[in-house]
Amino acid sequence: MLIFLCRFFSYFKGLEVTDNALVNVYPIGEDYYACTETNYITKVNPETLETIKKVDLCKYVAINGVTAHPHIERDGTVYNMGNCFGKHFAFAYNLIQIPPLQADKEDPITKAKVVVQFPCSDRFQPSYVHSFGMSTNYFVFVEQPVKINLFKFLSAWSIWGANYMDCFEPNETMGVWMHVAEKHTGEYLNIKYRTSAFNIFHHINTYEDNGFLVVDVCCWKGFEFIYNYLYLANLRANWEEVKKHAEKASQPEVRRYVLPLDIKTEDTGKNLVSLPYTTATATLRSDGTIWLEPEVLFSGPRQAFEFPQINYKKYGGKPYSYAYGLGLNNFVPDRLSKLNVRTKEIWVWQEPNMYPSEPIFVSCPDALEEDDGILLSVVVSPAVGHKPAFLLILDAKDMSEIARAEVDTNIPVTFHGMFKQA
Repeated sequence: MLIFLCRFFSYFKGLEVTDNALVNVYPIGEDYYACTETNYITKVNPETLETIKKVDLCKYVAINGVTAHPHIERDGTVYNMGNCFGKHFAFAYNLIQIPPLQADKEDPITKAKVVVQFPCSDRFQPSYVHSFGMSTNYFVFVEQPVKINLFKFLSAWSIWGANYMDCFEPNETMGVWMHVAEKHTGEYLNIKYRTSAFNIFHHINTYEDNGFLVVDVCCWKGFEFIYNYLYLANLRANWEEVKKHAEKASQPEVRRYVLPLDIKTEDTGKNLVSLPYTTATATLRSDGTIWLEPEVLFSGPRQAFEFPQINYKKYGGKPYSYAYGLGLNNFVPDRLSKLNVRTKEIWVWQEPNMYPSEPIFVSCPDALEEDDGILLSVVVSPAVGHKPAFLLILDAKDMSEIARAEVDTNIPVTFHGMFKQA
């Protein structure tokens, strides 16, 4: 059945989906893979960056494509997520596990398996999935109102079909559904979490606290797909035109949602959140749904905190204090920011005509505190009188510059990356 479904998709597309693995890089076992959001990942040599081989995940696990934001545990276990065909040919979302390298030295990808299947709110129109949350014991999937039109998607790769952006359609009435599953047993928790509509690309962190899941995310208000405002024609316009387009788009926010795990019917109509440090609420309604209202951790007029990073190795899935992000000014990446998620204090690095990339946090070897470390960012500097690009190194405590390594080569704007110890 697995191979059949992959061939089914390929048949209607006419051409294989892209293998342009330009979004992120992550380790599986002792190897490194570049990825986008399809079923293809590309094994690369981390020293020379040469391509070794292309891997089709469809051959090993029931998935049509996976996100470019896997979660990786300390032992090397990889978790990732994407959509698939579930029961009765309806769409679902599979969360897959790839184990760490084992004594037999077999490629861990060959041992990939599905550990959780989340239901789809619309059996024929899955939501766009860019990332998901993971705590010590739970997975969190945010099902957003940006939907993929299956019939357009299946023709998008043919010469007579729709283009890729045409495949995305908003659902104006569903709002957002949040799903939770137990990590170690794979049990889906049949708790109906609901909230108002937003777009989501990136989770910041998810952790447990006294019977609650705290879910911090980067959001864009509303049901309209934010990508509709990112066409090159818009971004290449003069600055005033860029701002006009951005003003029509959804407002970005960093939000904290709190999901109660222990629900009692006698609490109908009450706010179930009892954590003292947040204003987020979760109200049990008479229909059995839990209505969530967030605490806003950061919001500025047309100022987004995106491409978030944390001290992931030590604080991923655990209570934490600091997030680092790329600041978007009317969609233009012109700053790096540090956010204290407890106090909402923010620190900024910014220079005129400098356009940084996602900040990568690297902890000090002898770190005692969460923010003992540095940030790495590739900065593009097109202004006359500057080198075209440089690697920026910031002190993660106060966002002060430690050093920069300039190059004479033009470097494309990047999406995501990782730090690999030499």
